[in-house]
Amino acid sequence: MPITEVEGRRLTLSNLDRVLWPRTGTTKGELLHYYATVAATLLPHIRGRAASFVRTPDGVEGQRFFQKRPPAGTPDWVTVAETVRHSGELMDQVLVDDLSTLVWAANLACVEIHVHQWPAGRPEHADRLVLDLDPGEGRTVVDACRVALLLRDRLAEDGLQAWAKTSGAKGLHLLAAVRGASPRTASAYARRVAGELQAGHPAGVVATMAKADRVGRVFIDWSQNSERKTTAAPYTVRAQPAPTVSAPLSWEEVAAARDPRELALTIGEVPARIAEHGDLLAGLLDPERAGTLPD
Repeated sequence: MPITEVEGRRLTLSNLDRVLWPRTGTTKGELLHYYATVAATLLPHIRGRAASFVRTPDGVEGQRFFQKRPPAGTPDWVTVAETVRHSGELMDQVLVDDLSTLVWAANLACVEIHVHQWPAGRPEHADRLVLDLDPGEGRTVVDACRVALLLRDRLAEDGLQAWAKTSGAKGLHLLAAVRGASPRTASAYARRVAGELQAGHPAGVVATMAKADRVGRVFIDWSQNSERKTTAAPYTVRAQPAPTVSAPLSWEEVAAARDPRELALTIGEVPARIAEHGDLLAGLLDPERAGTLPD
């Protein structure tokens, strides 16, 4: 097994030729290469946030599991943080704060990285607002783009600047930086705005959880602002049939979308987008752009 050194830490890499995406023939080695290539852009979005992973050791068409606790054999140099479960039990979670930890996780076939909307150790201090646009049966990400434009304008009325990214699956995520919020107030605000959109566009938008109500409409999931929930991180790979990425989009791309395939961005495409456009979510990291939720 090859041994490499990353940031002064020796890592043993295994099974780099193992195919994780059978339909495209994409290997674990290609997954590691992607994460190493985009690390400088990805890490600022997840640094200091407890991470949960979707692991697919036998490939995305095999067994998968959601890993919150540090995996067995986690090196002592990997930073962990203590979080609280629903039961009140304390639990350690990994902080993917550096390149070496990112490569280590990818080598374990941690395909997906999910994080909270609040920094580790500060569960009452939400600094991000997220709205997950999930197309129901008969709708696509193109329909989600139309709703995203409405939501962008609605958030702007309250002084909030929104950024968009693909979910990497079939929908979109809208993100805004906030200050002085908590998961409770962020959830309440997101729920109210989602309800307003449903009231104004009942034929195309739904804000209720019942799956039967989503047919032919785009569901605005406001619940991911809860302190217990996580969302797919910017630039994470997804365990989909192809190695798609939760990739930032410009608003021009959102407005121009006509075919879902245009927004199915993969690990082969995202590094070139970063090289050409930089981080389209960079503004999300700027404290000066954070808004205050209305009462």
